[in-house]
Amino acid sequence: MSTAPEVRAVERQGIDVIAESERKGRPRGLFWPWFAANISVLGLSYGSFVLGFGISLLQATIVTVVGVVFSFLLCGVVAIAGKRGSAPTMVLSRAAFGVRGNRLPSFLSWILTVGWETALAALAVLATSTVFRELGWDDGVVTKLVALVVVAALVIGAGVAGFDVIMRLQTWITVVTAVLTVVYIVLVAPSIDLGALAALPSGSAQNVIGALVLVMTGFGLGWVNAAADYSRYLPRTASTRGVVGWTTFGGALAPAILVVIGVLLAGSSKQLNTDIAADPIGALTTLLPVWFLVPFAIVAILGLVGGAVLDIYSSGLALLSAGVRIPRPLAAGVDGVFMVAGAIYVVFFATDFISPFQAFLVTLGVPVAAWAGVFVADVLLRRRAYAEGELHDRRGRYGDVRWGAIVLVVVGTALGWGLVTNTYGVPSWLNWQGYLLGPLGLGGRTGAWAYANLGVLVALVVGFLGTLLSARRSVRRQESLPVTEPIGSVPDAELRA
Repeated sequence: MSTAPEVRAVERQGIDVIAESERKGRPRGLFWPWFAANISVLGLSYGSFVLGFGISLLQATIVTVVGVVFSFLLCGVVAIAGKRGSAPTMVLSRAAFGVRGNRLPSFLSWILTVGWETALAALAVLATSTVFRELGWDDGVVTKLVALVVVAALVIGAGVAGFDVIMRLQTWITVVTAVLTVVYIVLVAPSIDLGALAALPSGSAQNVIGALVLVMTGFGLGWVNAAADYSRYLPRTASTRGVVGWTTFGGALAPAILVVIGVLLAGSSKQLNTDIAADPIGALTTLLPVWFLVPFAIVAILGLVGGAVLDIYSSGLALLSAGVRIPRPLAAGVDGVFMVAGAIYVVFFATDFISPFQAFLVTLGVPVAAWAGVFVADVLLRRRAYAEGELHDRRGRYGDVRWGAIVLVVVGTALGWGLVTNTYGVPSWLNWQGYLLGPLGLGGRTGAWAYANLGVLVALVVGFLGTLLSARRSVRRQESLPVTEPIGSVPDAELRA
């Protein structure tokens, strides 16, 4: 008789702890979901976004590699918590923020992941429409609606099904998209103009920092709040180094290559650089022969769907962690409704993609960076597994509300928003940002530091150093207490959720 864990069509686990009998796999298995979620050809468009800061080829290459690898290293550290606690990221975050105090970062995480899945779904629809137009077919409203239905069905269906289906789906997406992406790179390589690239002027230190922060927020920092959701099924005996290494490698490998190639393409053509701002995926089709347009549509859509699938799964878990008590599959369905509504707005009503998208990344990137700083430091301070049942008990060792962590996020956010600006002024209601650039002598909202997005780094450092300096004793006190029944203190309502 087989003792292998059962593979279920629909995962019933919510935010409760994974039972010992259901923990399975090895750290190297983490490569597949992270690689599949980040091999999207959207990475090529980031090359244009990076060059938008006015930096040279060498600067753009260094910024890309450092920003991608470092930001996914943060994901790797957070993934350690999943192995130690066998619970979703935003439940494990309760150890630092308290059971109810963690509802604030859980809500922020939910907004971030819903925003990302909306952007990815909308881009998949726009890419489909562009490919149809290039082929001479109808690219109008009906085509976009059909594409939206198909994309939404794939994303929501996988999100509702849960972990096992997602892991299998991501394996296939990885293989298909990796092969087709290599073919795309070979086909567009002749478009690279080394002379134009050599003529790109070097940017200032402020420009380099701004590009670095954009890469960090667009990649690893966009995933850090979900990094433990996939390592939580691993056995406790799994290698910690392996968890960090495979998460970092799987997430960073494709973006580091794709963004650099995107820099080469965008730096070779001013027209392509301009077109990407309006249609980040569709603009890439202008470099292709007609016969590869359909395969390109496949690689583009699958890559975007792979990212959206991980987002909708984690957004559902974040919604439950924020205190909404519904079954996990239903939470994924609810998030799917928001995703479809947002995608409809982007596809049919928005006049520009890149402006609100960058505003979204930077604005939410600040509080998420502050949270990441707190949680990464908290994980590094710990030496033992979490007391699982007490992650759901506000009377337990992790407490109800841990005000120190919350204050660090609030202070980091306040400082961070004061040091970033809404670069394009869209949406206009975010133009209040950057209120500290003048008082701190950084040139105000139009000075040299206005576009450096320094606030994201400041928020990350405030959260990280603040936790290292203030939480060491409380973490040691938590770990010194004896562990009682692992699940006995979990409220029934939370278990049902």
